[in-house]
Amino acid sequence: MTLQRPRRGNGGFVLACLLPALILFAVFMVLPTINVFRMSFYAWSGFSPDPRFVGLDNFTRLLDDDNVIRAFQNTVTLLVVVTIVTMSAGLFLAAIMTRQRLRGRNLLRFVLYIPNVLSVVVIAAIFSAVYDQENGLLNGVLRVIGPDTWQQVWLGDQKIVLYSVAIAMVWQSLGYYMVLYMSSMASIPEELYEATALDGASATRQFFDLTLPLIWQNLRTTLTFFIMSAVNLSFVLVRAMTGGGPDGSSEVLLSYMYKQAYTNSSYGYGMAIGVVIFAFSFLVSLLVSRATRREPLQF
Repeated sequence: MTLQRPRRGNGGFVLACLLPALILFAVFMVLPTINVFRMSFYAWSGFSPDPRFVGLDNFTRLLDDDNVIRAFQNTVTLLVVVTIVTMSAGLFLAAIMTRQRLRGRNLLRFVLYIPNVLSVVVIAAIFSAVYDQENGLLNGVLRVIGPDTWQQVWLGDQKIVLYSVAIAMVWQSLGYYMVLYMSSMASIPEELYEATALDGASATRQFFDLTLPLIWQNLRTTLTFFIMSAVNLSFVLVRAMTGGGPDGSSEVLLSYMYKQAYTNSSYGYGMAIGVVIFAFSFLVSLLVSRATRREPLQF
C-alpha cells in the first residue's frame, strides 16, 4: 500500500498572481478615492503648502451653487436619455440580427461596433466636425433637403446642445451593447422559439415573453455598468466638444468638478463635488439593482 502525500494548497500561488493587481488597485483606485473624501473637508487652491480644514463648509456651499444644480440636472438628463435610447436600440438591433437572416449581417455588426474601438476624443472630434455650423455634414445635408430653418447651431444652442452630446454618446456605445445582447440571445435554444411559434406567438410576443426574460440577468448587469460608464463618458465628450458651454448649458458634474479643482484653484470644493458624484453613482447603482431584481429564468 502506497501512501500519498497530501497536496499542498495553491493559495500562495493564487495570492502571488493577484497581488500585483491588488497593489495597482489600491494605489490607483482606493487611495485616490480616500484622498477625495479627505480633501473635501479642506479649503485648498491646489498649490499652497498648507490646506485649511473647513469641515462641511464645502458641502454647504454646494447647496447654494446654482451651477452645481444645473450640472446635476444635465447629468441626470443625459443618463436617462442615453440609457433608454442605447439599451432599447441595442436590444432591437440584437433581436433583428439574431432572429432574422439579414444579408450583410456581419458587415453591419462590424460597422456598428467600430465606434467602440475609437478613442472618445476621436469621436468628439468627428461629431464636432459633423455639427459645424458652416461646413458640417449635418447642416450640409439639411441645406440640401430642407428649408434654412432646419439648420441649427448644434453645439451653440442652449436648447439642443445637450441632446447633440447625447447622440454622440449613443453612437459610441450602441454597437458594444448590441454585440453583448446578441451573444446572450444566441445562447437561447432554437427549440423554445419553435415551440412558441407553434402556439401562435408573433415575433414581438416571442421577444417580450421569451427572449427578454431569458437575457434579463445580462440586461440587468449591463444596465448598471452602462450608467456608471456614461457618467465618465459624458465628461470626456462635454470637455472635448463644448467645454460645458454655451453658458453652462452642457455642463455635467464631472466637468464642473474638473473646472473647480484644476482651473478655478478650488481643489477642496472640487473634491466635495467628487464626493457627491461618488454618492450619486452608488445610489443610482443600488436603485437600478433593486428595481430590476427578479427571479432568474433557466432553460
